[in-house]
Amino acid sequence: MDGDRMESGHQKQDVHVEVHVKSHSTAKLSEVRIHVLGLLNRHSMVFGNYRWAEFDDDFLQKHVQTVDVVDLEDLVTRPLDLKSCNVSVHIFTLNEDGPSTLSLEEDEELSAASHWMLPAAEFHGIWDSLVYDCGVKQQLLDYITTTIYFSDKMVDSNLISWNRVVLLHGPPGTGKTSLCRALAQKLSIRLSSRYSYGQFVEINSHSLFSKWFSESGKLVTKMFQKIQQLIDDKDALVFVLIDEVESLTAARSASQAGTEPSDAIRVVNAVLTQLDQIKRHSNVVILTTSNVTDKIDLAFVDRADIKQYIGPPSEKGIYNIYLSCLEELMKCQIIYPRQQLFSMCELETMGFARSEVSKHSLHLGNIAAKSKGLSGRALRKLPFLAHALFVKTQIVTLERFLEAMDQAVAKQMEEKADLANGV
Repeated sequence: MDGDRMESGHQKQDVHVEVHVKSHSTAKLSEVRIHVLGLLNRHSMVFGNYRWAEFDDDFLQKHVQTVDVVDLEDLVTRPLDLKSCNVSVHIFTLNEDGPSTLSLEEDEELSAASHWMLPAAEFHGIWDSLVYDCGVKQQLLDYITTTIYFSDKMVDSNLISWNRVVLLHGPPGTGKTSLCRALAQKLSIRLSSRYSYGQFVEINSHSLFSKWFSESGKLVTKMFQKIQQLIDDKDALVFVLIDEVESLTAARSASQAGTEPSDAIRVVNAVLTQLDQIKRHSNVVILTTSNVTDKIDLAFVDRADIKQYIGPPSEKGIYNIYLSCLEELMKCQIIYPRQQLFSMCELETMGFARSEVSKHSLHLGNIAAKSKGLSGRALRKLPFLAHALFVKTQIVTLERFLEAMDQAVAKQMEEKADLANGV
């Protein structure tokens, strides 16, 4: 893994290029970098994010899966010349081992957490699949990059305070857990010149507090000792995710009300104490999620540097989610023949009334408007349901598939209303 600059200079656009090396490749990173820089020099004009999956270079064809110009969503309305930019190249290979379990007791099957080596094959592509408004993903990237930069520069944390804790909160199904996984994956690639690899530890706090009251805080302490061993390797960037962090509040409230053993509050306090200890290390980031905004433990809220609300997608976000789904189905030739669909940025730039705007893009816009209120999880499922329930052939035209999506949205909204009314 490595990061390198194609060209440097003041006041230039920063551009990141991610190079996914094939798992069987034995090529030296320096060789890969030279060939990638050659590719970027030969094809320096890009229009927003761009991916090469086939190459005019035999070396790249043999050793590299993809080369991606990434995170340029805001520049999609104008072409960009990479030769006039600060281009950082990040080279990585995916770890295909899958998750392991952090176990605490040799004679008991106590699963403390799941553990991945990053970048993980399982998390590949999640970042691109998540669509949010207002630059949420970029803000989180910038935040963590700054925490590590301040640590490297040895900024006195007594004078300028930061806790390395992120809290993502909002309703279920909006992709909070997926965003945490994708953020860790993205940063393990983005910071590959600083850290050799990433580690990702995912703790399910609901499971934690339901199982371990009887053992007080001892097992929690053991779990964090395991995490500390990961952090002690300064070549590793370690991410700790605590899902459903509102369970901290539930445990503490129940204990204080006398409805649970007093041992429960010791579990919660042990978690908070351990988090305060590990956040002192420069190579750790603590990510947390909550579905119940008004029940998040105040002790935890105080520790979070960023408290980001993740809500249902806007109409623009819905359109772009559907667009990515349709592009995938056209790539797989389930929707055939391939037809052009404009992105929402392109539609806004061109004006919806322009004659060159396809009727399919306008139809998709109408479907997106009707889909407001559906969660990101439901939106990603909708094209599958459209095909399963309303397409009667294996291969379908785009026009017919959009009609099926319209029907599927209507059915989803009907089911949602029935559930709300208790039908």
